[in-house]
Amino acid sequence: MIASSLNLMVPWQPVANDEWKLVQIKRYYDVILGKMLQNTAQSYEDEETPYLKAQHVQWDEVRIDDLPTMWASPSEIEMLRVREGDLLVCEGGEVGRAAIVKGEPPVGCIIQNALHLVRPKEGAETRFLKYLLECAVAQAWLDALCNRSTIAHFTVEKFREMWIRIPSLPVQRAIAAYLDRETARIDAMIATKRRLIELLTEKRRALITHAVTRGINSHAPLKDSGVEWIGEVPEGWKITNLKYVARIGNGSTPRREYMSYWQSGVFPWLTSTVVNDELIGKPTDFVTELALHECHLPIVKPNSVLVAITGERKTRGKAAILPYEATINQHMAYITPINQALHVEFLQRYLSSSYEILRILSEGTGSTKGALTCEQLGEFPILLPSLPEQIAIIERSRSMTKRLDRLHDVARYTITLLHERRAALISAAVTGQLAI
Repeated sequence: MIASSLNLMVPWQPVANDEWKLVQIKRYYDVILGKMLQNTAQSYEDEETPYLKAQHVQWDEVRIDDLPTMWASPSEIEMLRVREGDLLVCEGGEVGRAAIVKGEPPVGCIIQNALHLVRPKEGAETRFLKYLLECAVAQAWLDALCNRSTIAHFTVEKFREMWIRIPSLPVQRAIAAYLDRETARIDAMIATKRRLIELLTEKRRALITHAVTRGINSHAPLKDSGVEWIGEVPEGWKITNLKYVARIGNGSTPRREYMSYWQSGVFPWLTSTVVNDELIGKPTDFVTELALHECHLPIVKPNSVLVAITGERKTRGKAAILPYEATINQHMAYITPINQALHVEFLQRYLSSSYEILRILSEGTGSTKGALTCEQLGEFPILLPSLPEQIAIIERSRSMTKRLDRLHDVARYTITLLHERRAALISAAVTGQLAI
């Protein structure tokens, strides 16, 4: 009965054991918010020092290499200096994302104010809190706590005041050790499946690349394409630049504070997240006719290809087919074939096979983050078999990649199940349901 009443304070962590105490985090842990970014010295005592920001903290990993720097006072460096074994927790973005620092950070390394630094008091185990936070995130409790109807912030006050159920220190350590072992096993299986997906993706791209650069007739005479990374191509194929066979442009993002651009919007507006599949699905959002007119948004026709032109991760350079009329933001370019000499699916497969080249090309723009331009895409070489041969290549490549796609789907589904197993295991352990 006592346990049930206590659980009303922490519905995401239902514990049946009355010996688990109901406490606020501040009783067992010190929580310190990081420092606001300071780009210049404000005192002769200030020092330039490396710092960690939210993107350096992923689940189970804190990246401590190649860190940016900011200026800070000696007292700030002393208070916010990160040590091995510290728990770092994201204040915004994916609120509550947490990891323990493994390895010694650079000398004087501190945290930016997008992170909390957490250290245990007497009777507390940091690893136990890390798993508790992982459970709270999985149960969407932090989203509720942070009112995620707008931009969520896990403020230091909310963090310190958060209620949890906590067992004795020996039990905390036993649970943490058990979860360290079991989650490591599951993570290793997930890593193996992810590596399989990478290999399948490489194999798929190699098959498509061969199809769109050599065709389906293995005995066709070849000629030098004049492009080093393409090599030889069938003699009858034309080689030109995209700007001669397609219209190319990019979009923009209407200002969010102007509700007249977004409220009751009816026209699909897309961001670069949509290009992760070969065929674009649901729109990211909708804009109004006023936004189309005043923000000079392009109206992109169906059967165009969209290419992500910015981004720090794997999205930049990916290409997908747009099956409906829409507009796009500034992080994408559209490529619309001018006539039937270029089949949209052949174009998409050709650009997908050129992913690594597009990535390399984007690194040469001078941007520190990497970006492609519409001008670069316009100059990009495109191979043009006859339309019937393009269709034959599409059908052949579909057939060749079908089995790989099935294996890819099975691997992704297995990863989903492993993640669910991991979350269930953590939940059971931090609610006292396992005999550890």
